Amino acid sequence: MTALPILPIENTISTMTQQFLNELQNKGFEGDIEYSYASRLAVATDNSIYQQLPQAVLLPANTDDLIKIASLAGQFSEVTFSARGGGTGTNGQSLTPGIVVDTSRHMSGILELNLDEKWVRVQSGVVKDALNDFLRPHGYFFSPDLSTSNRATVGGMISTDASGQGSLVYGKTSDHVLGLSSVLAGGSVLNSHPIPVEEAQALAKQNTLIGTLYKQVLETCVNKRQQIIEKFPRLNRFLTGYDLEHAYDDKNQTIDIGRLITGAEGSLAFIAEAKLNITKIPKHTALVNVKYDKFESALRHAPSMIAANATSVETVDSTVLNLAKSDIIWHSVSDLITDVPGKEMLGLNMVEYNSDDQAEIEEKIATLSERLNAAAQEGRDGVIGFQVTYERSEINKIYAMRKKSVGLLGKTKGSKKPIAFAEDTAVPPENLADFIMEFRDLLDSHNLKYGMFGHVDAGVLHVRPALDLCDIEQEKLVNTISDQVVALVAKYGGLMWGEHGKGYRSEYAPEFFGEALYTELRKIKKAFDPHNQMNPGKICTPYESEASLVKVSDTKRATFDRTIPIAFKTAFEPAMSCNGNGLCFNYDTSSPMCPSSKITKDRRHSPKGRAGLVREWLRLLSQQGVNTNDLSYKQFKSSWWSKRKNARTVDTEQDFSHQVFEAMSGCLACKSCSSQCPVGVDVPDFRSKFLSIYYQRYARPLKDYFVSNIESLAPLMAKAPRFFNLFLDNSLIKSAVKHWVGYVDAPLLSVPNLSERVESICSDFDLQALSNMPESKRNNHVIVVQDPFTSFYDAQTVESFVNLLKKMGKQPVLLPFVPNGKAQHVKGFLEQFEKTAATAADLLNKVAALGLDMVGCDASLVLCYRDEYVKILNEKRGDFCVDTIQEWLSKQDLTNIQSSPDKAFGKEFNLLAHCSEKTAIPETEREWVNIYKQFGLDLKVKAVGCCGMAGTYGHELEQQDNSFGIYNLSWKPMIESIDKTQTDKQAVILATGFSCRSQVKRYEGQRPLHPVEVLQDLL
Repeated sequence: MTALPILPIENTISTMTQQFLNELQNKGFEGDIEYSYASRLAVATDNSIYQQLPQAVLLPANTDDLIKIASLAGQFSEVTFSARGGGTGTNGQSLTPGIVVDTSRHMSGILELNLDEKWVRVQSGVVKDALNDFLRPHGYFFSPDLSTSNRATVGGMISTDASGQGSLVYGKTSDHVLGLSSVLAGGSVLNSHPIPVEEAQALAKQNTLIGTLYKQVLETCVNKRQQIIEKFPRLNRFLTGYDLEHAYDDKNQTIDIGRLITGAEGSLAFIAEAKLNITKIPKHTALVNVKYDKFESALRHAPSMIAANATSVETVDSTVLNLAKSDIIWHSVSDLITDVPGKEMLGLNMVEYNSDDQAEIEEKIATLSERLNAAAQEGRDGVIGFQVTYERSEINKIYAMRKKSVGLLGKTKGSKKPIAFAEDTAVPPENLADFIMEFRDLLDSHNLKYGMFGHVDAGVLHVRPALDLCDIEQEKLVNTISDQVVALVAKYGGLMWGEHGKGYRSEYAPEFFGEALYTELRKIKKAFDPHNQMNPGKICTPYESEASLVKVSDTKRATFDRTIPIAFKTAFEPAMSCNGNGLCFNYDTSSPMCPSSKITKDRRHSPKGRAGLVREWLRLLSQQGVNTNDLSYKQFKSSWWSKRKNARTVDTEQDFSHQVFEAMSGCLACKSCSSQCPVGVDVPDFRSKFLSIYYQRYARPLKDYFVSNIESLAPLMAKAPRFFNLFLDNSLIKSAVKHWVGYVDAPLLSVPNLSERVESICSDFDLQALSNMPESKRNNHVIVVQDPFTSFYDAQTVESFVNLLKKMGKQPVLLPFVPNGKAQHVKGFLEQFEKTAATAADLLNKVAALGLDMVGCDASLVLCYRDEYVKILNEKRGDFCVDTIQEWLSKQDLTNIQSSPDKAFGKEFNLLAHCSEKTAIPETEREWVNIYKQFGLDLKVKAVGCCGMAGTYGHELEQQDNSFGIYNLSWKPMIESIDKTQTDKQAVILATGFSCRSQVKRYEGQRPLHPVEVLQDLL
């Protein structure tokens, strides 16, 4: 065994960049300046196949900061920049070897709303869904609809002229931009909106930068008008890069220089603010899900839907459908998109109708339904069935499935993954089916599998071939296929980039535009950015410069991944599977996905960020002479003294492992990522493996030993809870624990303890006696599996469940406490966890052999049996099953239960479910609602994210601020809104998680009830 090596970081920040950053700081830059290797790696990738390490990351606080950056850039002509929004680009638009300028952290304000004139003014970093959440109560929305709308920023949408579903009706982003406030290279602010040609001509005469811009716009967009019209195809999704056609409105005789910036991918200016028009939300919506016998049928049938004046027509193929069916997202739509008996659904068209007139929409649906029924009965057009949905909440679920399916393509098994590089082609809709058939032939000729989905109403279909880019020969296919697709779209009157911009495909621009118009693009680039500092290499290069464009063949993620040993990849597979889709950046505070990312707004503290850091850690580790046949804590060892000495000299710039550790330590281990991420990037899994290795070199903090041994300490203390609570609640002891251990707000032990509470109710556990018992009698027994939290700190929950069992006619048996090991896994004590898991599994398998139901009261621990035990024990885990309370109750016949719902008269029950539980078991909330209904009660489910406690995370001193901040994101506002609701009933808050109940009690002074506590009172 050897010591874990130091992973040195090569200093790749240029002297010029360092001087620029120092000067920027001196000028009073108010935002954040990040240049650690980890921070740069976190933005070195996006949702594309490319990787480019930037020099630094700037996160401006306001427009003045953007001006400072751009002004100082004039003195440092070698320093380059790229604006970045949500990082969802599929073609590397915002990747740069220069400095990333990210407005999403601080510049996310909604500045002004004018309902009379129907516009809103926002900062560029606001997320699209956040804007719509703000507008919804007013009856309006910002209409361009993207699959990445919960993390895409308005600035990013403008930079790529984004569009999506419903673009035939609602258009692209550029159709909704009324004005922009942009910062130009050099620091000038350009406030753009449509102005009369005469005014533009007057400005063009001024000897200023603004004058130069208007002069060039007039020369290109007005004087070359006929060439532009003849060259650009008449397509809904046509993206030029610089919108030469619409910068000049010949009908109204206006010039809007902002139309050049919209779609420019940050190559002309920084967008600071935008004035956007807003659209009234239609009162009535219907979605018709049309099912087909094959994908080609869906494509060929789509034009008839378009002709029927549908708002949008979205399509997915069987590959995407099957991936969705294998994911937890399908549970939310399985009743809305049912299988057709005796038929195989291989294609789906989602046809949406909107109207303010209910009668109108019903008439359209009736006409379409009649046609579809006839087609299905007669076997025409490949239609095998359809379903109509009118409820907005259900329609949203279907679209959520469609959106998540985009990322699910990356979950395909095997080394070949469907990837984006030539997947937003646009052709006239009437040519789409023939085009796609030929596209499929092209991919089939390379023996490739692929997934397809898209906007057939606009002639845009996303096609993602499955490739293993770690195979150099397959990487070459990216170039080959790109060249072939460019030729194919030209044949059908379309173009390569119908929706997702150019990015690394900019090399095809000269051929498409032709020499004359491409020269005009370069002249515009020179006028805006003469020194080529704004996202150089994208769209075009400045006129008369020697600069070059980026290329499809440029450096990819796989270039680095292929150097990682196979054994390392296997050991840390969840990290390797990240494809950069960025769903973990979901802004929605009621979503459980990655609370640490939400509270820090730091890309490092997200599943994508952490996965990227681990990949680089593996790569660097393989360069240090480590045995590459395996990778685990078992192959490293250092003496206690060496670990202690190493821990005293922590320099994040000397050992990259420290930077990875910093990102890992902020993870709550809530495991939402493992089910919410489309490709299942399970951070707690590779986090525990990383920690187990990291601590082979560095000494652990005392709190880790305290947490990992809680399952040994708690049972002992629970024997005399009053005695130990005197110490736990003593201010001096608390202060000492806070100072020496780093642990705060430790919960008090339950008084009386669990044994005293259930002694007269539960049978003693005797495995032999149960085995000898007649099966009919034994089957009436239910084994209650203890966990350290509810048993010793929240015994009333276990007591309530035991009472409920007794009242239901069951005989509860309290299984002797056996440590679960969850805390050991969270802290990376994998050697101890394996032993703990083996011991627990052995007992649980013996109980399971008797056919007895086993139920656990805390879902986090139950889920540990299902996930972490499988991974650590493999086949030795056995096949025992422990249910959560609601899973077990859902299996019971409750129809004959004699309950007294009148005992709950005057109360309103509100359920706030545990984030880990509802993401791993998506039926959780629905099951509780059904259970309460059978007891004669109405249960209201409230949408909340993470409470911020997550086991012991909230008790750790270093995480206290983040824990409180996360609680304030969704739990506190929800509890306050419940308390303030004007009702004649008493609001009762229910929480399924022990952590959640502890957190609410910690900050509100009152403990929510577990749902089972209410039920046992009714019997």
